[in-house]
Amino acid sequence: MNPAEAYILNKPEPFRTMLLILQLHIEQTLPDFDLKYKWKLPIYYSEECPICYLNVTKGYVDVCFWARTKFNVHLEVLISEKRKFVKSLRYYTLEDIDEEILIECLKEAYRTKTKGFTAG
Repeated sequence: MNPAEAYILNKPEPFRTMLLILQLHIEQTLPDFDLKYKWKLPIYYSEECPICYLNVTKGYVDVCFWARTKFNVHLEVLISEKRKFVKSLRYYTLEDIDEEILIECLKEAYRTKTKGFTAG
């Protein structure tokens, strides 16, 4: 098992289930992906470009996207919280996951992908 998968499976409930559901949506939405482990977090890449990463912290799960200048969907629900280059969808419960918004953000992240981790 790779470290990214271990990160997901070793989280306590309800976070493990939330991460598995998010993983399923991410892997069904992205046309191609590579799940890697960097900065002690699971990060999805496509064509060597970072798409998003998953983070469990402080009682919630974040699906984090690099806030590229061309990323223009659901800005009203994405949380930046003092982060210059990252915006995230935040989920406290499984019921919080809005599949439509998640999928649209994933497609936008894929559409606007660039190499590197800064806004571009």
